[in-house]
Amino acid sequence: MNTQLVESVIQLIRSLSPEEQAILQEKLFFDFAYPSTPDLITLALRGGSFEFLNDEPDLYSLTDGEPIPCP
Repeated sequence: MNTQLVESVIQLIRSLSPEEQAILQEKLFFDFAYPSTPDLITLALRGGSFEFLNDEPDLYSLTDGEPIPCP
């Protein structure tokens, strides 16, 4: 492990302004925590997991039945 490099990076991070530290923190911890909505849509469209729904008949519409109450 390169301890000197780690210490240099820590020193550099501490020298950043609070705004710069916030941007760095966002980039490190929030950008890759979850897939983005466009990534999820692309995965659903290209992955084929929902292809079976293309063969399902349209049984219901928004005007059918009554709403189900939440407990």
